[in-house]
Amino acid sequence: MKKYVCDVCGYVYNPAVGDPDNGVEANTSFDDIPEDWACPVCGVGKDQFSPEE
Repeated sequence: MKKYVCDVCGYVYNPAVGDPDNGVEANTSFDDIPEDWACPVCGVGKDQFSPEE
C-alpha cells in the first residue's frame, strides 16, 4: 500500500501504521479512510494529500 504525504505540513500517512489516535486501524489503505478524516497534524482534508514518490 502506498504512503500519502500532506501537501500542507508534510505528515506522512503510512497504511501499515494507520492513525489509531483518530480511529484509523493499521493496514487501512488511504482510499479506505473515511472522507471526513483530517490530517492529525494540521487538520486539512484528504484532498490535500498526494501519493509519496
